[in-house]
Order: sequence, then C-alpha cells, then structure tokens
Amino acid sequence: MMESLPPETLTLPTGPARVEWRRSTRARRISLRIDPSGGGVVVTLPMRAGRAAGMRLLMNHAGWIADRLAALPDAMPFADGASILLHGVPHHIRHRPEARGGVWREDDTLVVTGAPEFLRRRVADFLRAEAGRSLAGLVVEKARRVGRMPRRITVKDTTSRWGSCATDGSLAFSWRLVMAPPEVQDYVAAHEVAHLRHMNHGPQFWALVDELTPHAASSIPWLKREGARLLRAG
Repeated sequence: MMESLPPETLTLPTGPARVEWRRSTRARRISLRIDPSGGGVVVTLPMRAGRAAGMRLLMNHAGWIADRLAALPDAMPFADGASILLHGVPHHIRHRPEARGGVWREDDTLVVTGAPEFLRRRVADFLRAEAGRSLAGLVVEKARRVGRMPRRITVKDTTSRWGSCATDGSLAFSWRLVMAPPEVQDYVAAHEVAHLRHMNHGPQFWALVDELTPHAASSIPWLKREGARLLRAG
C-alpha cells in the first residue's frame, strides 16, 4: 500500500526543490529518487518513519539531488507550437481551435482541435491510444510465436519501468514508449512477452528475447540514455 501526500517546494542547501512524500507498507528504509516527469525528488518513508528523518536524508543528499535535477533534459510540453516525439520522429503540435475532429497527424504535425484548455489532455489521450495500438500489435505477433497469449494488455503512465508482466500473464506498458523509435518499442514488447515463458532474467529469458527481436543490444542503452527525455513530456 502506498500513500502519497501533496508535493511541496522545499528550500534545500543547494536551492529550492519540488518534493513529493510517500508512505509505503513495503518500504523497509527511507529512500530518495528523482522523478523526471515532475522534475523533483520523491521521498518514500516506511510506515513508522517520521518526516524529520526524511528531511535529514534530503539535507544530507542535497548536492546529489541538485546534480541530478540539473542533469534532467528540457521538458517537452504539450502546447501549441511545441515539438514532441512520435515513434522517434519529432512532430510539432499545431492548435486549430476552430476545427473539429480531435487529434490527427499531418506529415510531421500533430493537429489538435478544440478549446485551449483541453489541448494537453487531448494530446496525451491521442498518444495513449497510439501506444495501445502499436504495442498491442507487437505483443500479439510475438505472443503467437511463443504460444502464450497475455491475459490483458494495458498502457499506463508509469515512471519506474517501461513494461511489466504480472504473474497472471497481464502485460502493462508505459504509454510514453510511443515516443521512442519503433525498434525500441519492439524490444520492450519482446522483453515482456518473454516473461510469459520465463518470470526471471536468466539465460533462457534473454535467449528468448533475442529470438523475438534483433533490437535488444541497441534499445537497452537507448532507454538508459534517452528515457528521462520521454518522462519529461507532457
């Protein structure tokens, strides 16, 4: 069980930082992590730990926090005129408030209709739907090859992993993968489908991944290098 408190801006020795506090029944110690999507730091506390202990950890690691926040890529806002990635290709958002039809692609442009206050949500909804179609197609093709179909396929706004496979055979993916190049999406789909056979990361698992995609060797470093950029979109 995870309990989240509203984020706040705290003044650390190195300057202000956005901090989100969480309590977890599964946590055994206080931990810090950088949240690329929000551009802040997340403090996770065990149920019995006090906020003061979390503050001490923040202060002791203020330099590390400042360095990591400074290293984050620039944000990719969903706004008129902004550039975002779609299947690895830059697309410019063009707002047409007078038009109807939702969101669609015109070459390297993403056209968004309707009132300005709905633009951000409409772009996010479009990308989620596109991610669902793209990843589901990849998963089904690969699942047929291994003879194991997933129980369900969902897309979520996860920030700690690109994909997951539950013990019941359900697969979940971050919708932000739709911004990555097609070969990266292909690798992540193969990775999770391989878990339908092997719920581990042993030699047999990686051998199956290599059977399902030729892109593992290039996609793993790409995600490590560019993943934070995808998390900064929105």
